[in-house]
Amino acid sequence: MGMDIARSSLLNLSAVSTAIRMPAGVAELSCVLDGVSVVRRHNGWECEATRQPHSSVRCLVELVRAAATKGVVDTMTTRSEPEHGRPDPGLSAIMSERRQLINLAYRLLGSLADAEDVVQETYARWYAMSRQQQEAIESPGAWLTKVASRVCLDLLGSARARRERYVGEWIPEPLPDHAEWISGRPGGTTVDPADRVTLDESVSMAFLVVLESMTPAERVAFILHDVFCHSFAEVAEIVGRTPAACRQLASSARRRIRASRAPTAPAAQQAGIVRDFKQAWEAKDIDALIGLLDPDATGIADGGGLVSAVLRPIEGGEQVARYALDIVGRVPNLTILERRVNGQPGLVAQQDGVTVVVMAFDVAGDRIKHIWAVRNPEKLRPWTVGPQH
Repeated sequence: MGMDIARSSLLNLSAVSTAIRMPAGVAELSCVLDGVSVVRRHNGWECEATRQPHSSVRCLVELVRAAATKGVVDTMTTRSEPEHGRPDPGLSAIMSERRQLINLAYRLLGSLADAEDVVQETYARWYAMSRQQQEAIESPGAWLTKVASRVCLDLLGSARARRERYVGEWIPEPLPDHAEWISGRPGGTTVDPADRVTLDESVSMAFLVVLESMTPAERVAFILHDVFCHSFAEVAEIVGRTPAACRQLASSARRRIRASRAPTAPAAQQAGIVRDFKQAWEAKDIDALIGLLDPDATGIADGGGLVSAVLRPIEGGEQVARYALDIVGRVPNLTILERRVNGQPGLVAQQDGVTVVVMAFDVAGDRIKHIWAVRNPEKLRPWTVGPQH
């Protein structure tokens, strides 16, 4: 989606310009723009080296992004006003909502990249308000949740049209378990805890796939009420319907969830079956693979039109097994790793240290019912950096 704030239809240029105000208690903010260190002192930008005014709107956008991504006090060099002596405590409180917003937006959209864009947009709208407007909001956290949910609701409507034009099958963006990828980002920096999505049943691939079958209103009502424990009165204000109607939306969503669920195997058993699949895959043992798959198993691949992948679901255990072997045959020198995918046992295939496939599994009893193979490189970026063992 890539909602660049400078181009966003939701936030015009004048709003961006007014969005950057000095937080209470901070006299100076600095950041680097295109290699030039710029500093904002008392609401005016200037080049740190020449002390000449710096009016680039990109500098404003850069600070909006930084504030929305990490929080001003964490990403900028700050110096407190002598008369105040400390930063505005409300600023940290606002930024502490980021992780909750990321968790919400990912469950609503099924895309971490889109979720980050939504959170960025939400914070930009907050900073576009005057200080008086901000102080008039009784619960900033509730305000941020409401705005993020409404942005997601709008995006869910347009996402359906985009996915109709998507090449092949669309699979939710897979999430790594950061405990397994300790090295984090390039350069040795670790992943900010605020960027992590809490891994539980509500982000399992099987769960997210069912969410994709819901209407936007059903999905928002269900996630807000059943996962994030908001009242139907609060949901109604976000969705624009009555509390009774929102109750019906959530009830309809629950029926979809129940209809799709099969008895799941214990976690240890799931991990063992996925491990057996890995060993059979590496050995190119077609009979062993077929034995691990339910006869009615389905396999879905997502290449996004960027890499070769089957365009329609594969049905039948034998056909799924043969497709798995076909991947190994077409991509030589694969290293297959056991990794948790969206909190569940999964597999990651790498070629020369670059992740080329992430596989999520739905295990029922002692057989694999569904496999989702994500090959779209745009969805695999968080999976490439990590230990290669």
